Amino acid sequence: MKRNINNPYDRIKEHNCFACSSHNKFGLKMNFYQEDNMIICEWEPRDEYQGYHNVLHGGVQATLMDEISSWCIQIKLKTAGVTSRLETKYKHPVYTNTGKIKLTAQLKETYKNIATVKVRLYDSSAKLCSESLAKYVIFPRELANEKFYYPDYESFFSET
Repeated sequence: MKRNINNPYDRIKEHNCFACSSHNKFGLKMNFYQEDNMIICEWEPRDEYQGYHNVLHGGVQATLMDEISSWCIQIKLKTAGVTSRLETKYKHPVYTNTGKIKLTAQLKETYKNIATVKVRLYDSSAKLCSESLAKYVIFPRELANEKFYYPDYESFFSET
């Protein structure tokens, strides 16, 4: 079952995240949904994010994978965290002129205050182009609320 995820941070006037804010005119403006145990993002590459001609820059790919990992932590663990490691494997070029790409993130494990998220990035033809293993330091909920503006969990979802 697909469940759309709201961005409650967009209610904060100063929220200007390069990856997920709808207010950042240069940003990626990522949106997410939950399906079963996965967090998913479908995103349309734009020309300004190229490295080589018509190829999505590897740094942008890593940013997309890092961001969806963060949202996976927020939804699955109901708290916030920060990236401590991001290991990315680039397998095939991601073209900017062939349509939407799809990212999937799945929580693999938690150990003490470290969470591991597996991310896959597929091109418009569903070919696996890159993947990451992200390690996050996760915060206690109180700290996430106070220092990182982690909202009430239910604000991530709307009634359907």
